[in-house]
Amino acid sequence: MAKYSVHQQPVETLLSWIKSGEIAIPEIQRPFVWKNSKVRDLIDSLYQGYPVGYIITWRNPDVKLKNGELSAGKKVLIDGQQRITALTAAVVGQRVLNKNYKEINIRIAFNPLTEKFEVLNKAFEKSPEWINNINPIINDEISVFEAIDDYMTLNPEADKRNVIKVIEKLKGIKTKQVGIIELDHSLDIDTVTDIFIRINQKGVVLSNADFVMSKIASDEVHEGNKMRKQVDYFCRLLVDKDFNKHILDNDTNFANTEYYKAIKWMATGSDDLFVPDYIDVLRVAYTYKFSRGKFSDLVALLSGRNFEARTYENEIAEQSYKMLSEGLMDVVNQTSYQRFIMLIKSAGLINQKLISSKNSLNFSYALYLKLRHQGMPESEIQHYVKRWLVLSLLIGRYSGSAESMIDEDIKQINEKGIEVYLKQMEQNHLGQGFWEFALVNQLESSSINNNAYNVYLAAQCYNNAPAFLSKSMKISSLIEQRGDVHHIFPKKYLSKNSYLPKQYNQVANFVYTEQATNIKVGMMTPQDYLAKVKDQILNKVYDISTLDSRNGLEENLWHNDIPNTIYTATHVDYNDFLIERRKLMAAKIKAYYDQL
Repeated sequence: MAKYSVHQQPVETLLSWIKSGEIAIPEIQRPFVWKNSKVRDLIDSLYQGYPVGYIITWRNPDVKLKNGELSAGKKVLIDGQQRITALTAAVVGQRVLNKNYKEINIRIAFNPLTEKFEVLNKAFEKSPEWINNINPIINDEISVFEAIDDYMTLNPEADKRNVIKVIEKLKGIKTKQVGIIELDHSLDIDTVTDIFIRINQKGVVLSNADFVMSKIASDEVHEGNKMRKQVDYFCRLLVDKDFNKHILDNDTNFANTEYYKAIKWMATGSDDLFVPDYIDVLRVAYTYKFSRGKFSDLVALLSGRNFEARTYENEIAEQSYKMLSEGLMDVVNQTSYQRFIMLIKSAGLINQKLISSKNSLNFSYALYLKLRHQGMPESEIQHYVKRWLVLSLLIGRYSGSAESMIDEDIKQINEKGIEVYLKQMEQNHLGQGFWEFALVNQLESSSINNNAYNVYLAAQCYNNAPAFLSKSMKISSLIEQRGDVHHIFPKKYLSKNSYLPKQYNQVANFVYTEQATNIKVGMMTPQDYLAKVKDQILNKVYDISTLDSRNGLEENLWHNDIPNTIYTATHVDYNDFLIERRKLMAAKIKAYYDQL
């Protein structure tokens, strides 16, 4: 049995399906991103009889109602939204939302003498040769005869027979065929995605989260369309505070809902650490509320899928929308959100660049909400969430097939409880071999996007460690202010002695230091600049460093995990120095993890 059908439909049939709701346009509330000139080109292609690409719909499954009747599934548009919006704007005359979420009209003008289309502007409006707006003619709001008479009155010199022929052709736009690929409801998301990518050669990637967003946006019965807006608008408010005014001015219906009330705090709130996008918000709500990780399951549940009976039931759909709504409300809740951000920062993860995995954050927030919902004391929640977050960063837990890992982890936590499962994960992944060998090897890297190195910096922030050769400046302040990363063995010095960038840019050769110190050290050897620091302490002249005692110097090197051999080290000792420092850095990370 064919899992999809390909057919042609005239523009007017397509538009009537949209008016009647037979095709649900999921993203109609999202901004129309096409330039007006692209709308003109689409109309011109239809006029010339050129193909305009395929529209792809995916039929929702028929759902069993409580009384046993079947309710026919709507078609959901999964590709072609911009083209459909362009047609409804130019042909039907519907207003569309622009990128500032303002409603605008797009009027296409037509010149019957040259058979050219243009976006209406003042010049065309004043010219008698141009018909200002094509939609009343295509839409039967005025007859062909009226249109011809009106045009000939303004252009008496025109060839009437030609004008008749051209206006008839213009009216024929609504009978022009558009290709529709209708996918069967029995297809799974992966197959639908594959079909989408093969047809859509523009390199657009469709994620399973996009299917969820399309699914909820096309639902008005369970307020899915409002949930969709809540997610979209929350993510927009995170990065654009002025957007709140657009909601209040242009979407008053939404502004009066509980969904808006739950997110409006973000209009004055801030978050430069987590900054989730719509996929992250969905991920957290779904993982926390449904204890699942695969978005394809969420699409099935929102369709009413009964996994055991293999049927689609209205009660399951209702329950799933209710759970998703509750999950989203908890994710955007001001208290929960802000406490979670504080929790991350209190673990020393004070800056986005220290957190290499967004999914580690997503899972940790879902876990935080889950444990709060279970009524666990806040101090215990903090302990488990911090440990889970750092563990998942250290072992790159969600760097591969994240959905499968998230699915496994949340189900295991559900079954065994966080205490037992975390202990099991620690035994499996953080044994002695990890701390003494695997972690040390991870630190053998010249990439500062290295998980182990970022966790090391978090440990330094957590311990309030001082910057290298500085008495009072903290590493955390320098990270927040984008301070200088300094080479302990200066790179010019190592380069002069035949070391390659991959060698002198090892993370174990990096420390955070104040810019003034970095400049003064220049390309001196560690042996030389540390001798100078000691002299300056004796003479109470603080030039290279602000340290004012030998004890202070010893402590500073200890806090920065620098081996004592540094005092006499030259380029010959560089590789031994790196090996020793990596071991000290790994030991620092372990001590930090044990304290969480």
